[in-house]
Amino acid sequence: MTFIKPRSLAAVQILAAALALVGAARAQDAPQRLPATTLTAGFHLIKAELAQTPEQRAIGLMHRPAMAANDGMLFVFERPGQQCFWMKNTLLPLSIAFLDDDGSIVNIEDMKPQTLDSHCSARPVRYALEMNQGWFAKRALKAGAKIKGEPFGTK
Repeated sequence: MTFIKPRSLAAVQILAAALALVGAARAQDAPQRLPATTLTAGFHLIKAELAQTPEQRAIGLMHRPAMAANDGMLFVFERPGQQCFWMKNTLLPLSIAFLDDDGSIVNIEDMKPQTLDSHCSARPVRYALEMNQGWFAKRALKAGAKIKGEPFGTK
């Protein structure tokens, strides 16, 4: 690798931004692994990785070839808003539950892999939980059911 000596602060900032973009692009070629928390839906346990930053949320479950039956990803947003998801570079069929601040399910959508179809919350929410497709239906979880755990202030 050749080192180029920057001539100004602006050049240093541009170089740093370019290196960050290269690193982010490489990170998107492989599945990300994030810290997880335990959630519950009735007596069902969920191991949910936490996607809390814009970059973590953008990558989500992309490039993951498989996911354990009770594993998922909880997307945490800074403030309520209409949250929309698509499945570009996502290999697994998923179901997504959009959740209120207290963990109540607002709506659930099934998502096909590797599509750009938009799947949105029915109203502003701060949380979205992605699980293997059919996970919520197999457990008879619908709008109004509650997911519990530390992010929602419940155990």
